[in-house]
Amino acid sequence: MKIPEPRRLSSGKWFIQLRLNGESIPVTDWDKAACVRAARAIKAEYKAGKRLAQEPKAPPAPTLTEAIDAYIADRSNTLSPLTIRGYRSVQKHRFQVTMPRRLDQIAPEEWQGIVNAEAALCAPKTLKNAFGFVRSVVLAATGSKLPDVTLPGEIVPDKPFLTPPQIKQFVQAVKDTRYAVPALLALSSLRISEIHALRWENIPPKPDFIRVSGAVVLDEHNKYQRKNQNKNLTSSRNVPILIPELSAALERDRKPQGPVLDISQNSLRTAIHKICEENGLPSLGPHGLRHSFASLAYHLQIPELIAKEIGGWSDSGTMHKIYTHIAQSDITRYQNAIGKFYGKPEKENRKKEPAD
Repeated sequence: MKIPEPRRLSSGKWFIQLRLNGESIPVTDWDKAACVRAARAIKAEYKAGKRLAQEPKAPPAPTLTEAIDAYIADRSNTLSPLTIRGYRSVQKHRFQVTMPRRLDQIAPEEWQGIVNAEAALCAPKTLKNAFGFVRSVVLAATGSKLPDVTLPGEIVPDKPFLTPPQIKQFVQAVKDTRYAVPALLALSSLRISEIHALRWENIPPKPDFIRVSGAVVLDEHNKYQRKNQNKNLTSSRNVPILIPELSAALERDRKPQGPVLDISQNSLRTAIHKICEENGLPSLGPHGLRHSFASLAYHLQIPELIAKEIGGWSDSGTMHKIYTHIAQSDITRYQNAIGKFYGKPEKENRKKEPAD
């Protein structure tokens, strides 16, 4: 009698999800063989019609960590490795006192206290994301929504980026290094996961653009895994090569085949941070260079829809709110324009660098 292959949960138990006559029946046991036997017995009872005649017994409510296991297992074919990695991180590091408790034994009024205790252990944004995930898990496991709770307010940090003069300085500092191609691709708007997915055999000689398709991300086991889908539908795109130093580095470092990024993502982050610090620039990584692309596009007054398409953002609002930073020189320029309208003398165009 064929049954699904058992999976081992993070708790150590073996788990089989049966679906019989539209009913979902979880079967767990510490012993793999015993789990298989129990699942076969349940399926045999259904086949013989005996189990249908019995009064169905409500299975015991899962613990929070078991509910997370089931939530991920039910969606394993649709969730990205990076998303699963994030869910496992919540399971391993957040709400550790609550994870072993059965969901039916956690009173609704307890959740505010649970959130308050966790707020002392992590950043507000981390807590918000973790609790949002737990809400979805509990809803999927019980059909009931968690009560509204008060979460600590988020402090939005200033995201480091390079001003237009600093971008030119960075390009000169990185152009002759082994990190030139991936760093300048990041400055052209690519995410580090997209850069990691690029292969030399897919980049023609002297290309006018780079085709971005696929991504390489870390999975829950801390292993790099390629996924064919990008972060969103607009992420698969053609990115024009507009930096002459990038064109030169592509031809200089070209290989017949293999990944363009031949080091780990963390090694690239470390290298870019070091180059910035050695040249007196704000300390940032590949994503900070992507921020700098959006800021430069704003500085050059490139239409937002075009910048959005090049950068692969899903909507203009996301790009404008999160990624676009206005350099101090731009603020002064607008102040001068308005002041000139009212007949006010121009201010000195001070070049104030963004905070690290």
